Amino acid sequence: MALYIDPPTWPGHGLLWSHLVSDVSYDELHLFAASLGIPRRAFERDHYDLPAHRYADAVAAGAIEVSSREVVRLLHAAGCAAPGGGLRHAARRRNRRRSPRHG
Repeated sequence: MALYIDPPTWPGHGLLWSHLVSDVSYDELHLFAASLGIPRRAFERDHYDLPAHRYADAVAAGAIEVSSREVVRLLHAAGCAAPGGGLRHAARRRNRRRSPRHG
């Protein structure tokens, strides 16, 4: 069983968020999230979104702290990345929001 979490650096709804992923299966990920009381609605394509105040809970329960880049690499290596992007798609949206528009 291997679950990973990136730092809570993703802004949204006035909070910072982490991504919780498994490099084994979605079943493992759903069981782990349920054991923390994380609602299924927090699952988005290939990961769970966790607010910063739940980061320590996930780590205490066994999630391994890694960089955001490593989370994406792990998902792809395990074949657990959602078709069409998942976290990669979220990263592109985030970068677009941070970049000034030129035109």
